[in-house]
Amino acid sequence: MGRQEIPDDEYGWRSHWGVKFNWTPEHHTPKELEPLIHTYDVVATECLERLDEISPPPSFTAAPKQDGTEATTKPDGEKQKRRDLYELLREHAATEPKVGRLWDEIHTVPEWVDWEQLGRGQKVFFRYAGPVLMTLTFVGLLGGMTSGRAVETLDRTGGFGADAARRRLLETMQHTLDVHRDVASIRPGGAGFEDSVRVRLLHAAVRRRILAIQAAMAVSRPGSSSYYDARTLGVPISDLDCVGTINEFACEVVWIGLPRQGIIMRPGEIEDYLALWRYVAYLMGAPHDWLATPGSARRMMESLIVSETCPTSRSAALANNILDGLASQPPTYASREFLCATVWWLDGPEVARALEVSWPGWYYYALVLGQCVFFAVTCYLNRSVAWLDERNIKLVRHILYEAFIRDKSKGGLGYTSKFPLKYVPSSDRPATQRGPGSAIAPDSKRKMSRTERTALISLSLAAAIMGTVLWVSVRGVVRLAVAWAGN
Repeated sequence: MGRQEIPDDEYGWRSHWGVKFNWTPEHHTPKELEPLIHTYDVVATECLERLDEISPPPSFTAAPKQDGTEATTKPDGEKQKRRDLYELLREHAATEPKVGRLWDEIHTVPEWVDWEQLGRGQKVFFRYAGPVLMTLTFVGLLGGMTSGRAVETLDRTGGFGADAARRRLLETMQHTLDVHRDVASIRPGGAGFEDSVRVRLLHAAVRRRILAIQAAMAVSRPGSSSYYDARTLGVPISDLDCVGTINEFACEVVWIGLPRQGIIMRPGEIEDYLALWRYVAYLMGAPHDWLATPGSARRMMESLIVSETCPTSRSAALANNILDGLASQPPTYASREFLCATVWWLDGPEVARALEVSWPGWYYYALVLGQCVFFAVTCYLNRSVAWLDERNIKLVRHILYEAFIRDKSKGGLGYTSKFPLKYVPSSDRPATQRGPGSAIAPDSKRKMSRTERTALISLSLAAAIMGTVLWVSVRGVVRLAVAWAGN
């Protein structure tokens, strides 16, 4: 399916992949954004190259372990000390210029950073945690697979295989929670700060690996770009890819995900939340000036929808692998049907069909409506009462860390990831295989998850309240009509 083109000189309201917006001269055309697919984070790349010279990475096959590190055993059976790129960065920053350049950059706080504002932005995440997480999962991550060009990089890592997707999502959740934990976490030396730098170095490692494989294949097969065509697709994890990633965590939450769940952020909340993610983008070596104002941020989001949304068969494969990894799994135990319904609701029918997400039926679609009612009522109620808001933020923060990170028995990660190069691109694996799809239990054996039960109760209560209001209104109108007729 090709890109839906919008002529550069035709301004006004448009509907593009289910998103309506006003296309203006201030928006960025695909041609204007194209140079960003050929630029990347040079500072982190040069730092990584020097660290690899100081402490060479394993040249053997590394198998992921449960603690988030790599099982590094040499061919002769001798164990090798695990490599931690962030610790190497810290250790050699003072003596190695290229390493020190990255260290100095991340420890130089931009003048536009206001720590109090970032703290408020962190609270926004936990205030709307339920609908935000739904947005990040189904609009940002799964819906982000509609970027056919970016998917070409993800496809080669193997990190979104049917058997690996869930762990990959939990590691992303760790980074997300650490970024939003508190101000100390995002300051230099904090957990969110370190996670962001580790992910930055991970991106540099993936980029180098993919380009190295293509270079080796080009030597053995002159003129071939069978593994990765950088001229067409751009550099893996380019500046534009990084802008797209930050956009998924920031702008799509504000202007797509939450509104489609019945929630509108207050203007101050939007500014605070975008300011937080502008700083995260800075730490991760991504372009960030476009996040300076809500207006410029929204225009970039809409420009990316026009420029980057071009789903392919690989998009569908990875999207369905994500559904496989989440279906009937803790902590929500939501069925695949409910997950599919969420895709249809949050991403829209056009995107759902392009990603080959099956239609689950009106029952599950109605359950998603019930969940939206629950989120909207609880979020608006909590934010309207100051003490209740603070209490809820602390409680939700604790619950999310327990459920997704600390407690493995409840489906959590069970360890603190150091974000190593766990899913290594390989010439033997040019693409991620699509999983067989989650097995659907017969109706008689299917159990309703707590998520679905809550959605059903919310939907039933909303229907009962609306029915009562309608009945009272009709009865009142009838009485007035009778009284008027009697006169």
